[in-house]
Amino acid sequence: MIARCLLTLLALTLAACAPLTPQKPAEKRYAAAELLALRPADFSWPAASTDGERALREAALADIRARIALPPGAERDAALPRLFEAVAQYNLEIDTARPLLLEALPTLGGRDPETQRALLTAAHMLYPVEAAPLIWPLLPQLTASKPFAIAAYTLLQADAGAAPRLRLLLPQQFPGWADDARLSALMQRLNPGVDAPPPLPELLAAPLRPGFPALISLQRPGRRQMGLVLVRDADGRFVRDAAGQLFASPQLALARTGLPGTLTNGNTPQGLFTIVGAGTATNPNIGPTPYLHSKLPIEATPAEFEHGDAAGDWSEAAYESFLPPSWRGAASIKEAWLAGRAGRDELLVHGTTLNPAYYAGASYFPGTPQQGCMISGEDWDPASGRLVASRQLTLAQTYAAAGRRDDLAGYLIVVELPGEGAVTVAEALALVTAAGR
Repeated sequence: MIARCLLTLLALTLAACAPLTPQKPAEKRYAAAELLALRPADFSWPAASTDGERALREAALADIRARIALPPGAERDAALPRLFEAVAQYNLEIDTARPLLLEALPTLGGRDPETQRALLTAAHMLYPVEAAPLIWPLLPQLTASKPFAIAAYTLLQADAGAAPRLRLLLPQQFPGWADDARLSALMQRLNPGVDAPPPLPELLAAPLRPGFPALISLQRPGRRQMGLVLVRDADGRFVRDAAGQLFASPQLALARTGLPGTLTNGNTPQGLFTIVGAGTATNPNIGPTPYLHSKLPIEATPAEFEHGDAAGDWSEAAYESFLPPSWRGAASIKEAWLAGRAGRDELLVHGTTLNPAYYAGASYFPGTPQQGCMISGEDWDPASGRLVASRQLTLAQTYAAAGRRDDLAGYLIVVELPGEGAVTVAEALALVTAAGR
C-alpha cells in the first residue's frame, strides 16, 4: 500500500506546473488579508522531510528502472515519455536511458504529434548532441509545428551552425509559418535582430495600468543562472525595507527542458503577464505555500488583463498598449504574447518542495527548475517536513502589501538582462535608480 501511494504521488509530481487541473481536495484561494496573516510554520509537507524525500526518490528510481527494463514493443513505447521526465527531474539513470531514446527517434515520423513532442523534448533536455544526427533526416516527417520547432531547437543546441539550413527549410515545409506563434518565434531565433534593446529603465518605470502593483523578474538569457524578482507598489515605487534596501529576491525562470517559452514545458517567456489572485496548488512539486496566479494573454481574457471592463478581442496592439512606446516594437518582450497564442498556460509564481541536491553543480543551483513557472526557494525541516523559511511566501506577502488590494490584482514583467552569472542586487538597484523609482 505504501509503495502504491508513493507511485501515485510520483505520478502527480511529474506533472509539475499543472496545478489547476481539477482535483480533490480543491485548492485554497486567498484574499490579501489572509495571505498577509500566514507564517511559514503554518505549512508542512511530509515528502520534503529527509525520510519522505528518500522514499519518493527510491520509488522514482524503481519506476525508472522498471520502464528501462521493459522489452521492445508497445508497452515500452508508451512508457518512454514518463521515463524521461523522471530521469530529468531526479537526475537518475541518464546514461542507462540514453539508448532507448536514440532507438526511438528514427521511428517518430510514424508517431502521433504528442509522442513526437515528448521524445523530442527528452532529446533537447538530455541528449542533444547524440540526437542531432538522427533528427536531421526526421525533420521532413514532422508535419506539426510543435514537434518541428522542438527538433529545430535541439539541432541549434547541438550546433549553432545549423541555423542557415533551418532558415531555408522552415518556410519550405511550413509556407504559412508566419501565422503560427511557435514557428514565428523560431524564425526570430534563426534571424536574430541586430538593433540594440530598448532602455530597460523605461520598462521598469512603465505604469502598465496605474494603481496596480507589479512584479519585475530580471533573468539572464538562457535562464541557466538565478534571476531576481522585484516588487513595485501601486504608486509605482519599488519596495524597500525600513533601512532603504531594495527588495530583491532570488527567482528561477528556467524549465528543466530548457526550451523557449512558446513551447510546452519551456522556460518562462519574456513579457507581460497579469496577476489575478493567489492560491494553494494541488501539485506535489509546488507544495502548499501560496502561489501568485499569473496568466498570459489569451489565457487571460482582455478584462482579466485590464482588471476591469475591456472592449474588443485580443490583438497584438492591445498587448502593446501596456508597454512604454520604446518597447512596443521589441520582439523579445512579445514572447509572452506569442506564448499565449501558442496555448501556454498555468505559468505561476510559486515555491518548491524539490530537493536542490538533485541539481548540485548546476549553474543555477540551488534553484529547482520545473516546467516553466517562476520558482522561489524554500527551506523545509528535514525531520518533520515543516516549512522553516520561504522566499515564495515573503514575495507573495510583499506583493500583497504593496498592492493594497484585497483581490491581489496586478502585473508581472519577465525580462532578460544581459550579463554573466546570477543577477545581482547591485544590477537591479542601478536599473531602479535609473528608472527614478
